[in-house]
Amino acid sequence: MSEAEIIEKLLEDDEEFQKIYSEHRELDEVVRNLEEKEYLSEEDEVEVKRLKKIKLSLKDRMEAKIHEAS
Repeated sequence: MSEAEIIEKLLEDDEEFQKIYSEHRELDEVVRNLEEKEYLSEEDEVEVKRLKKIKLSLKDRMEAKIHEAS
């Protein structure tokens, strides 16, 4: 089974994976919107870094679930 197929199955069957995946996508959009600003204030830069750390943690959790399912 390919990684894409595993992700699709986890999105169908695993409530925790669904939550992690959804939160990661939401944070991705927030970060993208912040980074599209012409000018980032110091607070914005700190917020982007904080959100990216959370995203990385969520990605690590998703990768662990994908590995378990493979």
